[in-house]
Amino acid sequence: MVRSSWSPPRPASLKAAIDWHYTEWEAKAIGFVGYSGGSGGLLAVEQLRQVFGELYAHTVRNYVTFPRYYELFSPDGALKDPEGPNGAAKAMLDELLWWGSILHDARRDRPYAPRG
Repeated sequence: MVRSSWSPPRPASLKAAIDWHYTEWEAKAIGFVGYSGGSGGLLAVEQLRQVFGELYAHTVRNYVTFPRYYELFSPDGALKDPEGPNGAAKAMLDELLWWGSILHDARRDRPYAPRG
C-alpha cells in the first residue's frame, strides 16, 4: 500500500479496494509506503494497520517513508540519496517475503476461517 498523510483518512478508491475484497486480505502479509510533507505518511500507515488488523491480515513492522518528499527527489524523479529508502525497502520486502511465505504455506496446509 502506498499512502499519503494529507489526503482524507481513506480515499474512496482505497476504501473500495479494501471493502470489495475484504476476504482476500485474510491471512495475507501487507507492507506500506508512506509519504507526506512532514511525517512521511506515518499517520496514514498507522490508520491502515488498524483497518487491516480488523480484516485478519498481518501488517509487517517495517515500512518505507518519504517525509518532505518534495526535498528527496531531483527534477527528473530520481532519489537524491537513495541509501535510506533503499535500506527501508529492503527490510520491508524481506519481512514481507518471510511472512508471505509462512502465511502462504499455512493457508495451504490449514485454511484460515476467522469468521467460522
